[in-house]
Parts: sequence; C-alpha cells; structure tokens
Amino acid sequence: MNRNRLVCSTSAVGHCGDNAACEGFFGRLKRERVAHQSYQTRDEVRADLFDYIERFHNPRMRRRVARQDLRFSAVFKPSVGMGRPGHT
Repeated sequence: MNRNRLVCSTSAVGHCGDNAACEGFFGRLKRERVAHQSYQTRDEVRADLFDYIERFHNPRMRRRVARQDLRFSAVFKPSVGMGRPGHT
C-alpha cells in the first residue's frame, strides 16, 4: 500500500461512512444484475460485470452528475456586476 501511496481507511465499529459508497454500488450491482443471472465460469462473471459497469452504470452516473451540475448552476448562477465596489 505504501508503494502505491494508498491510505488504509478503517473507521470505528458501527461507523460505516468509509464504506457507504462501495456498499451502495455493490448492493445495486447485486440487485440489478447478479441476482438475475446464472454464471458458469469466472470469465462469464467478469465479462457481464464489465458490461454492466461500462455500458450501464458509468453512463447513468455521468447523466446523474450532469443533472446535479445543471441544478447547482441554476441556483448559484453568478450575476454580472455583483462584486465588491471598485472591483470588476
């Protein structure tokens, strides 16, 4: 871990903040994809998970982030001429 400059993050028992994003992703992955499939080989699993992540999950997250950016921009749109006096 040190060679790759990774930091081990472990929280106290009962504080799952460190794992929330991963647990959410893997829970969704199991619910939406794995629970409905029957795999014969490890390579089948890898190919199916790659397909799910690259073709479905990643584009969906990009669209979600883009929508959030639009909402944020609409709320916090900078106004022209709204600065400190004497500064442009």
